Amino acid sequence: MNTRKTNQIGIAVVEYQRHFLVGIRDTKSPLPGYHEFPGGKCLTDEPARLCAIRECREETGLEVIALKELLYQEHSYEHADVKLHFWLCQPAHLREDLLDQNLKGFDWFPVKSLPKLQFPEANRSLIELLLSTYNT
Repeated sequence: MNTRKTNQIGIAVVEYQRHFLVGIRDTKSPLPGYHEFPGGKCLTDEPARLCAIRECREETGLEVIALKELLYQEHSYEHADVKLHFWLCQPAHLREDLLDQNLKGFDWFPVKSLPKLQFPEANRSLIELLLSTYNT
């Protein structure tokens, strides 16, 4: 019987001009060195959409608007069971220099470069979805 707690995770998939906001997990995190979209554990009774917005603000300093849930994915890692809610987001305040900004270690990557990055296994379907939707 599995007694591990399943974590609800809200993830902000922030898109601007076919670029996505991506960082690298630090050495203290599970899956260190892997690329990631801003996100984290939902607070008790916090909807995943609001979690994605909050986590993006906390991790990057960027205010975003959640547009729609792109994908829901359940995955079991060695360290945890997760229910991932990937939310398509856009920056709340658009500026011409937005793509030139490094946001607390998060950078903008064009959609075509996403498959070259090392994302956790549970992100594979999301990357395929983004490529099929934005790589035209």
